[in-house]
Amino acid sequence: MYETFCRIAYIRSGIVAFKIPCAKALHAGIAQHRLPKDHAMSSAQEWPPLPPISTGIRGRCPRCGQGHLFDGFLKLRSHCEVCGLDYSYADPADGPAFFVICFACVPSVILALWLEAKFAPPNWVHLVITLPFMLATCIPPLRPLKGWLVASQFFFKAEEARFGMPAPARKPAAPANGADRRSD
Repeated sequence: MYETFCRIAYIRSGIVAFKIPCAKALHAGIAQHRLPKDHAMSSAQEWPPLPPISTGIRGRCPRCGQGHLFDGFLKLRSHCEVCGLDYSYADPADGPAFFVICFACVPSVILALWLEAKFAPPNWVHLVITLPFMLATCIPPLRPLKGWLVASQFFFKAEEARFGMPAPARKPAAPANGADRRSD
């Protein structure tokens, strides 16, 4: 699978690298180039680290900050349409729901308890006041929280734990001049 990109003023050192999708570039009259998905664009030199809070809350790609993260309200896309980042690494699981339950539901429950203790209204009043307040405090934060968790997984290179698997072997550092300088 190939992603379509245009390059303008590309320098290998990563100091100056402009990448824009060809759909926008076609309007500007710039020629197209096709790059393979596994091209060197994924290297850290070309994509500066972006803070997960700003990219995740806006629902943007954690690598380029331009592509969309979501395909629907909470459904993640398969990859970024701008930089081609594969989102298969992302697994926020129940994290957004946990944060909403812990922080956003508390004001709703406090409102319901206060309303009941202060006024003792009939149940339909709770249905009209408490239910909309609960929906307004619980549903909107789900998407930004999920985006923040996915962006944090990318930023901190989080992955599943490997219990019972041996750690990757590391090579010992060689002495500077090749001789062992330990004294007995």
